[in-house]
Amino acid sequence: QVQLVESGGGLVQPGGSLRLSCAASGFTLDNYVIGWFRQAPGKEREAVSLFSTIDGSTYYADSVKGRFTISGDNAKNTVYLQMNSLKPEDPAVYYCAAAEFDGIVIAPTTPEGYNDWGQGTQVTVSS
Repeated sequence: QVQLVESGGGLVQPGGSLRLSCAASGFTLDNYVIGWFRQAPGKEREAVSLFSTIDGSTYYADSVKGRFTISGDNAKNTVYLQMNSLKPEDPAVYYCAAAEFDGIVIAPTTPEGYNDWGQGTQVTVSS
């Protein structure tokens, strides 16, 4: 059974940091694109960062470039999202998602491109 479990969310002050983890079970991360998405109240779910285990390529939304870093640890079957310099506009429920591909692809940046989702972890930025 495919399962994604996020952890690491919480409350942080503006300018602070958090590291989110997405632990996968029931499958190995080979040949997958793992995406971190976020959804704030009243807003659509949006892609934050993507990581391809196929070729190691990454994607970042313009709003998080230079502040967030995505990485993968195949040995632990886990993908991380290091979030630095958190801003008041970053709070949301953060979800990880996975999609399997056969070969190198352009990673989809919309939620419809992903088959499996975690339950989400809340990130709050407040002083």
